[in-house]
Amino acid sequence: MLAEGMMIDGRYEVVGKIGAGGMSDVYKAKDHTLGRFVAIKVLKQEFSEDVNFVTKFRTEAQSAAGLEHPNIVNIYDVGSQDGMYYIVMEYVEGITLKTYIEKKGQLSFKEAISIAIQVGRGIESAHNKNIIHRDIKPQNIIISTEGKVKVTDFGIARAATTNTINSDVMGSVHYSSPEQARNGFVDGKSDIYSLGIVMYEMVTGRVPYDGDTTVAIAIQHLQEEMVVPSAYAADLPISLEKIILKCTQKNADRRYEIMEDLLLDLKKSLINPDEDFVTIVNPESEGKTRQYTDEDLERIQKEAKQIYYQEEESEEKEEDEDDDEVSEGELNPKMEKAITIAGIVAAAIIVGIVVYLIGSFFGFFKFGGTKDKKDEKAKTEQESGKIEMIDLTGMTYDEAESALKKLGLGIRDGGKQSSDKFAEGEIISQDIEEGEMVKKNSTVKVIVSSGAGEIEVPDVKGLDETSAINKIQDQGFKYSRDYQNSDTVANGNVISQSPEAGSSAKKGDTISIVVSQGKAAVPVPDVKGKSENDAKNELSAAGLTVTNVTNENSDSVPAGHVISQSIAPGKYVDEGTDITLVVSSGPKTTYYKFSATISAPEDNEEVESADIILMDTNGDMIEQWNNIAISSFPYRLEKTDILEISSGVLEITWKLSDGSIQEQRERVTFKKQ
Repeated sequence: MLAEGMMIDGRYEVVGKIGAGGMSDVYKAKDHTLGRFVAIKVLKQEFSEDVNFVTKFRTEAQSAAGLEHPNIVNIYDVGSQDGMYYIVMEYVEGITLKTYIEKKGQLSFKEAISIAIQVGRGIESAHNKNIIHRDIKPQNIIISTEGKVKVTDFGIARAATTNTINSDVMGSVHYSSPEQARNGFVDGKSDIYSLGIVMYEMVTGRVPYDGDTTVAIAIQHLQEEMVVPSAYAADLPISLEKIILKCTQKNADRRYEIMEDLLLDLKKSLINPDEDFVTIVNPESEGKTRQYTDEDLERIQKEAKQIYYQEEESEEKEEDEDDDEVSEGELNPKMEKAITIAGIVAAAIIVGIVVYLIGSFFGFFKFGGTKDKKDEKAKTEQESGKIEMIDLTGMTYDEAESALKKLGLGIRDGGKQSSDKFAEGEIISQDIEEGEMVKKNSTVKVIVSSGAGEIEVPDVKGLDETSAINKIQDQGFKYSRDYQNSDTVANGNVISQSPEAGSSAKKGDTISIVVSQGKAAVPVPDVKGKSENDAKNELSAAGLTVTNVTNENSDSVPAGHVISQSIAPGKYVDEGTDITLVVSSGPKTTYYKFSATISAPEDNEEVESADIILMDTNGDMIEQWNNIAISSFPYRLEKTDILEISSGVLEITWKLSDGSIQEQRERVTFKKQ
């Protein structure tokens, strides 16, 4: 266990432990090189001593480090120190989706879809780089304090599974796909299955399969039907329920083909939740038989050999052990063997049937009569000196030329013609039809396809993303899409397309669309304490508009600097959002006023005039009144806007009618205005 303050690689200072898992402990650390906080995942000792695992762990972590996506916890670095192996990741302040579900119980369908879309986008980005997560579960999904959803631990699951780490170390088997449960072939559809289970838990507050042991749960994934989520969430829209059910089909071929297809349905469900648009293949009505490739057969052979050698070892090591004594987290070897053998037998039967049907179709298994027909055909050709013409349609020009050469015939290019049936470069027609008898050394003229005929490109600008894609596909085109922000086009609608609407293109061509993500969301910078001019420049550079500035007195913020801002720092808002600043006018100024009633001099002599001076206690003049002719007493004297002075001295020089002068001096107090 790492101690607080410990330095890793002379760069990362450990702040504290923030989590632990089956394989590793997680620490928060300060990256002193880049001045940011990071999360460091450190392998536990028992795994660090496994050379094979460490090698695979580092390889997969380095591969995952190439992933950069807003919904993925980025990996910054992979390293080791004194036998300790670690990876450095983006630090995300927040909680796991598991904790969030436990706190809320059940999530609304809109919140569940929003989270699922963000998770799906992260997984899709990884799948596009041929990286499968293999351990999608709420514990590996983080919701930041800003509401951003991020997936973590890419690549680590693969390192564990390929080194036979059991499932109690790997994490809960509640989210594992059936093919993972039986150690079968794993691809992107396994992540789709796991995300389906996560969605099930979000809307119901529970997992669909549970049990006392991981083995018992794994068997349920393989054999038992799921209780539909609406049984626990009565208000669940039909679209989301069917999306979950399609994701969690036991047969991977009946799930969504790619994550992009799932994301399309999730977005559509958000807009039209009660529309029943999700298609789930009924296993009873599914007529297609899987065609096994040479690679499939080779894999099955290898698995059969592995089972044989595992059985030999198992009989030597576990002869007296009971079937129930299987460690938790692993499938019973006998059950796994039975499943695999059953798969091999089924595959062999299917392959046999397929081979027979194909052979029958081409005449390989037409028992009796085949040799006679060949002999009869050869005899006819020999007697007539002619060759029976073969079918060239669907062949390329080179393939047809080779086939005709063997028959002693030539070929001539008769030109190109558009075709919706035959791909570009394939032969559409021939001037000598199949079955006709033709002399040797004759030349056959063929017409070659130039591809599908050109049709008008539909106008999809302004349509929502799903409607645009449906319209493109309905017209026989493929599509690609990109996203960008727009101030004028609503979020989710098409901004532009290429080729433009009304132009001509061939069926099967790709139409590229750009979909609006609405106005760009920008983080609000913190400008508190900065000068008014600097604050305006920084906000403008961030894409925000300062629309109003007000002034307030402040004892703590210097005059001309920002006291507060109308939108909190760090919050994400649309680009161009208006923001108001409050700027300091400095400390508040206190003004006083002087007011006094002056009586006549004590000797009651008639006053001709008076000179009056108001000064502060230091003798500095505040106000002066000269040669005031006072006709009656008492006489009112006032002075306002006296700055920061609360008392002073009033000095009066009386000029009496007898020509004498009398002086009067007294201390006075000012009142606040």
